[in-house]
Amino acid sequence: MLPTVARVLDLEVMRRGLPQVVAGADHLERPVRWVHVSELPDVAGMLQGGELVLSTGIALPEDREGLARYVRELADIGVAGLVIEYGRRYFDSLPRALVHAAEQRGLPLIALRRELRFVAVTEAVHALVVNAQLEQLRTSEAIHQVFNELVVEGAEPAEVVRQVARIAGAPVVLENLAHQVLTHDCAGRPETELLEDWERRSRGVRPPGRTGYDPRSGWLVTTVGARGQDWGRLVLMQEPGPHPDAGPHPFTMLLERGASALALNRLVVRDRESLERQTHRTLLSGILTHALTVSEVALRAQALGVPLEGRRLVGAVLRQRRGPIPAALEAQARLRDFTELAASAVRACRLSALVGALDDEGVGVLITLGPQQDEHAALDAFAAALRRLTAEAARDPAAPAPVVAVGSSVGSVRDARRTLLEATQVADAALHDAPGGRASSYYRLPDVRLRGLLHLLRDDARLQTYVERELGPLLAFDAEHNGQLVQMLRIYLEQGRNKSAAADAAHLSRPSFYDRLHKVERILGVDLDQVESCLSLHVALLALDAVRR
Repeated sequence: MLPTVARVLDLEVMRRGLPQVVAGADHLERPVRWVHVSELPDVAGMLQGGELVLSTGIALPEDREGLARYVRELADIGVAGLVIEYGRRYFDSLPRALVHAAEQRGLPLIALRRELRFVAVTEAVHALVVNAQLEQLRTSEAIHQVFNELVVEGAEPAEVVRQVARIAGAPVVLENLAHQVLTHDCAGRPETELLEDWERRSRGVRPPGRTGYDPRSGWLVTTVGARGQDWGRLVLMQEPGPHPDAGPHPFTMLLERGASALALNRLVVRDRESLERQTHRTLLSGILTHALTVSEVALRAQALGVPLEGRRLVGAVLRQRRGPIPAALEAQARLRDFTELAASAVRACRLSALVGALDDEGVGVLITLGPQQDEHAALDAFAAALRRLTAEAARDPAAPAPVVAVGSSVGSVRDARRTLLEATQVADAALHDAPGGRASSYYRLPDVRLRGLLHLLRDDARLQTYVERELGPLLAFDAEHNGQLVQMLRIYLEQGRNKSAAADAAHLSRPSFYDRLHKVERILGVDLDQVESCLSLHVALLALDAVRR
């Protein structure tokens, strides 16, 4: 940074003149951009602001009004301070009118009680100024190099914010236009101190212009956006207090460069998951993996505008009905679009929820309900909105509705993981249920019945042993002969052991289908006319689906 008036007064060459501050002592932190030596009473017209004016006072006006005008013109142009040397015009004190005017206008006025060579002062201060400017250039170049690399590498917003905080040594927050925290870096400060009551505090800070400093809060704020479309603010948080009277905030360039990197990142990756969805996904993942503590989850969700504490929480998992397996990039795009549809359904129902992708196939939703909200009505409205939006997106009113699986409601953030896990288990089992013909628009654990039970037990070695015992020989035969006997058995059982209907469903003649059933009986050593044998095999097939899942 540029040297301040106080720093200049502390120089050895200045101390030789025995400097005495006679006015404006509260403004000695003003930066000195240059030193100008002049005896002219109208010198203000030659200045640009930030100069330290050196004078013997020999040509200053004698009248009170003239001295006040001289100080007023210097203050208006923004000079850093005025230094007057005793010995030519003044000997042991400065005119009271001059001192009073400087004090009134907050202009540092310094008297030199011993004669100095002004050229020595000029050389010493200019050396500091030039060194500061060189350091600013080096810093600027280093900052640009850091953020250029981040942009080229496609760094995530969290990494950009982390780098801004590292360079500034202060906490940094990226928020959206609704004053909800998208990502942040605490820079070593407690997260509670940083994010507590964030929306209210942030709404109270509205500095003028796209970048501005608020001395009440100590926040330096810049708008984030490009092409006339602003979408957030980047906030650097320091201790409250006044900023130096002249010159931009020292971290203005850093914050604006970070905002530019964020805006460019959004333009480049606009086809990827939105930043809001990324933030929601991180919180949901933190709940499921215990990567975040309960207090961290509650605090960050509150900063996102999704209060979790003191509310009923209901986990839901959404899955799309299976179709042709898409390519990897297409699958990612479909999941992203499906996640945005889920978020739109939440907004349409005026619910509060975390919404984010859980894996490559499903979307997790943690809905928060107030004491007056009816759980079934809220879930039913959400499922209906999702079904409508899905049909509109597919431009097909008959498009299959996605699976909406719901866990049991819980009363604390600590239990949020349980409701999400239960919803995941229900969703996996419900995928095998035929769409349509249901009274409810969403699934819960009792709705998936035997399939749900088998899904819950899918990792149990005893269930896997049962599947191998019942179906192992048939699975081995199909694998060795590239056969479809397991599928024939499945069709037969799904058709209620009606051989004629099963043959039609298999698109085979009745003799051909009957012959395949006899093969199944020989390989497994069972009688398919016995109800108990068919029941055991049907359970084994459902368990096989669960295990493979």
